[in-house]
Amino acid sequence: MPADPDRPHGGRVLSKDRMEGFSDGVFGFAITLLVLDLAVRPPGTALQQVLHAWPFYLAYVISFLTIGGAWLAHTALTDRLARTDSLFLRLNLLVLLVVVFLPFPTRLIAEALHNASFERVYVTLYGLTLLAIRVLGAALDAYARREHLYSQKGEGEELQSTQRKFLPVVTGYVIAILVGLALPRLAVALYFGLAVYLVVPFRETARALFRHT
Repeated sequence: MPADPDRPHGGRVLSKDRMEGFSDGVFGFAITLLVLDLAVRPPGTALQQVLHAWPFYLAYVISFLTIGGAWLAHTALTDRLARTDSLFLRLNLLVLLVVVFLPFPTRLIAEALHNASFERVYVTLYGLTLLAIRVLGAALDAYARREHLYSQKGEGEELQSTQRKFLPVVTGYVIAILVGLALPRLAVALYFGLAVYLVVPFRETARALFRHT
């Protein structure tokens, strides 16, 4: 009997449904944790306290967009999967491990933007966490390709967009981490730009606008 071209070259074949449900739950939990650190802190008037909390708003938006971008990439990847195997599930756990860790350095950089003595360490930790999310996500995609876990329907547009953005985003994170050693606040601005780049589909948006006009 000829080999099934969709079947991986060895190892136990597993359904992907439970992995998708578990992963979505972890992404949702991590993104919800971010809002817990949004709070006003005395002293000052009510307006002053709200305005004084701007680093927490900024850190929240950057991390929300970063986790959102990771979820979009993960969804695009799992939508194309025909099946999974035991090693893929463990690699997926590594991705989730770092994603759910992100709220911790998010709070640290929000606090550090009011305390210059801690900025370099906290911003560097934050950048390394963002880089790890992107690299582990790419490793998950590379493993799925190598083991022929994808279906033969072809790649979706979202997955292609994620793959195109991998090298620019990783390069951007490395540059931002190095910049953060000297200019932590500039690094935070770069992380914000990269988070927007991960989520906003510029090419698809431009294509839709041109079709409309």
